[in-house]
Amino acid sequence: MSLRSPLAALGLALATGAVAVLTAATPAVAEESAHHDFKGRVTATSGLLLRDRPTRSSRIVGMAPYGSIVHIFCKTGGDHVNGNDLWYLLTDGTWAWASAFYIDNIGPAPRWC
Repeated sequence: MSLRSPLAALGLALATGAVAVLTAATPAVAEESAHHDFKGRVTATSGLLLRDRPTRSSRIVGMAPYGSIVHIFCKTGGDHVNGNDLWYLLTDGTWAWASAFYIDNIGPAPRWC
């Protein structure tokens, strides 16, 4: 079958289209997976309280020790802590909120929730 036949041309077009779709989708997939790779280091010397909401008065659900690395899913606004109203949703073992004031980002800042 030559490339001039309609079936060969259709097959070539489909294969080319599939490669183009896969190539175009790759950056989006990489970007999406990068959203789940945000990290930070805890700077609160007495440990960082983890809460069930992004507020200082919400229930404490855990604690992250000084210097530990935490995994951050996203950020949102909440109660001010020393002038900083950003809170990070952490994914370490349980979903919990922590004040961004006490976390130094490792790499890029997390995305918004």
